[in-house]
Amino acid sequence: MVIWTLALKSLWNRRTTAALMALAISISVALLLSVEMLRTAAKEGFTNTISGTDLIVGARTGPINLLLASVFRIGNATTNISWATYQKIAKHPDVAWTIPISLGDSHRGFRVLGTDQDYFRHYHFAGDQSLHFTAGHSFQNLYEAVLGADVERKLHYKLGDTIILAHGVGPVSFEKHTDKPFRVVGILAKTGTPVDRTVHVSLESITAIHVDWRTGVHAPANARVSAEQLKRMDLTPKDITAFLVGMRSKVLALRMQRAINEYTGEALLAVIPGVALNQLWSLVGIADTALMIVAAFVVLASLLGMLTSILTSLNERRREMAILRSVGARPRHILALMVIEAGLLAALGVIFGTIWAYVLIVAGRPILQNEFGVFIDVNVPSAYDISILCIIVLSALLIGFLPAFRAYRNTLSDGLQIRV
Repeated sequence: MVIWTLALKSLWNRRTTAALMALAISISVALLLSVEMLRTAAKEGFTNTISGTDLIVGARTGPINLLLASVFRIGNATTNISWATYQKIAKHPDVAWTIPISLGDSHRGFRVLGTDQDYFRHYHFAGDQSLHFTAGHSFQNLYEAVLGADVERKLHYKLGDTIILAHGVGPVSFEKHTDKPFRVVGILAKTGTPVDRTVHVSLESITAIHVDWRTGVHAPANARVSAEQLKRMDLTPKDITAFLVGMRSKVLALRMQRAINEYTGEALLAVIPGVALNQLWSLVGIADTALMIVAAFVVLASLLGMLTSILTSLNERRREMAILRSVGARPRHILALMVIEAGLLAALGVIFGTIWAYVLIVAGRPILQNEFGVFIDVNVPSAYDISILCIIVLSALLIGFLPAFRAYRNTLSDGLQIRV
């Protein structure tokens, strides 16, 4: 207990230097914990994007490409699936529900998704959470649109506003469906998924706005079908981009996946969302691993800075050590004193670094959620986080043995004869 009291008083006597060392460690710890929290939140965001869906079916391509296009709205599908094939699979006795997806248009940089009412009934995210409306309702008629939370927030739309969809998915489009405007009838609650950045319309609406288009070119004005005429036409789609499948039993998913992949009528690919998400994370996870390594090296640099500071101060403290020896301290007490000081500095840095990390996360959480769709749930440090913090303190104790051993040897050689 005397050694602990002496260590505290020694640090207080050198409080400016000690505070700077603890500050450096706390900044590095805050960086490390923040990166770890963001990494965990990003991974959970990936896995929580879609839940309860057993299969994603699209044209034959790579599993990650299909996942990115159908779920994350990134990129484009290589080709479409015929409506007849979709209907055949949807009516299979083992299939409980399906959600058709049609992509290819946009609105002011946001993707447009054509679907049906099953989308609002069966799409789940973050476990078992379903889609909810903050205002309005789902589309019921032609030329009605439902906006994701980010679309409404960034473009400042409200119910009843008119929007014009653009042909293609580029940020700037020179071809717009100006003759067939849509009315906003619903706004979805925030989900933290790509749903927030999507404009939802019916499949029939997607067919209607493309009736006048041939091979990507709009028909002349005198040859176009009016919006009112289209309401009386059969607007059953000829094809869709992909569809989500929910099976009556989870054990049937693998059998259905194999049957779809071996389907001879059309080149199809069925993927299990969880497997595709793991493959996707294995690719993008390289970046967050690199960030963790950088943050770990920052912590190491701060610990080495502490070591350098303690070593530099040893010559100044040789008289102090000799006085301690004169009042009965043994060399092992000197060694313990130096190690405890290093441990206390690291412990202070860990405590304040943890506090700063949580302050930064709480302050930045609204920005991360609104701008990037990354939701961070602020909880007590996990067992993994605590283990990291303990490793930092233990590393400081081990590093402290080097100056401690130097001080130990100095006290043996100096005695009371101090060389100045």
